[in-house]
Amino acid sequence: MGNQVDNKYTWLIKNLSSVSCQTIYSNIILMAGYKWQILAYPKGKNGNQWFCLDLELLDCGSFPSQWKRAVKFSFTVVNYFSKKLSKEIGLTHWFHKKERSKGISMLPLSQLTDKQSGFLVDGEVEVVVRINVHETDPLFDGSKDEVATTLVRTVKPNDDGAMSSKANLVYVNGFQVLPSQVGFVRRIFGKHPDTAVECCTKNQDLRTSYINVLFTLIKMLYKRAQDQSTDDLSDAEAALAYMKSVGFKLNWLEKKLVEVKENNKRCDRVTELEQQLQDLMNKYTSVGQQLEKERAEIKKATSPDISFNDVV
Repeated sequence: MGNQVDNKYTWLIKNLSSVSCQTIYSNIILMAGYKWQILAYPKGKNGNQWFCLDLELLDCGSFPSQWKRAVKFSFTVVNYFSKKLSKEIGLTHWFHKKERSKGISMLPLSQLTDKQSGFLVDGEVEVVVRINVHETDPLFDGSKDEVATTLVRTVKPNDDGAMSSKANLVYVNGFQVLPSQVGFVRRIFGKHPDTAVECCTKNQDLRTSYINVLFTLIKMLYKRAQDQSTDDLSDAEAALAYMKSVGFKLNWLEKKLVEVKENNKRCDRVTELEQQLQDLMNKYTSVGQQLEKERAEIKKATSPDISFNDVV
């Protein structure tokens, strides 16, 4: 049972406490030009004991392969005792053909089913979803090239006669980069297509700064071990955390960072063992020299050139 007004859809789930199925499906929702469906998990999802809700995009099989949209949506579990106690969680997520649903853990099942909480009354739970779909970069318009669209900017010289750094920038996977960086960016997104699917900002200056941080991070992690310092790895770890916070999926770089740290530990261990070996060799040389000296003294003391008559 549901009711829709503009970008808001209200779903009344009846007999929630008595359902035996793991997943409950809402009616199909037509909103912002697309078909959606809400999935509720009355017994928790993937083993967690939370009331979870998923927003799923339907019928996107016919969309262009590089189609994606930034969708700002929120779920509200209504509190019957007081609207102020209702639980609302919202986020922005990139929907595309390989990731057509996004879930939110709303509240613990123990809180949902508590008769004193006000969320479950007479076996009914009321869920409200609000959906706003935002346009995305020209790259993902189906009428454009699916790999890259070139954008040459006309800019005026600066006061000193130099050209702006934004001249001749190229769009690749929704990011403005220098022509010299195009091949590198294509290789990144070709091998790791989900790298920036959750980077939702449209500000191209920010997006360009993000991609430059990514370049620097890759260079730092792929340097020779002997050229990497402890400070470099600390900076790389901080940069990686920052990139994740702005929506980049960098599991592949996280794995590389772990590998680099382990390799650096091995290098430190090798250096330590080499020093121990050098110390042992120095000690061996010193002991050998002392041994030869003692042997010489023994030989001298027992020399046959000294007869009995020489000492008596």
